[in-house]
Amino acid sequence: MAECPVCGAEFKLVEGAEKGEIITCNDCGSELEVTGKDSVQEAPQEEEDWGE
Repeated sequence: MAECPVCGAEFKLVEGAEKGEIITCNDCGSELEVTGKDSVQEAPQEEEDWGE
């Protein structure tokens, strides 16, 4: 079981989820990055470059 680092909800990762894959927490909607078999972290947010 993995745990959302934002809201603490526990969930099972889908079979075949790969390290680096981005998933969404069903409870809070946060984007999470798979870091291991049963571990996730909050996905880094991409910043706007505003054409720079």
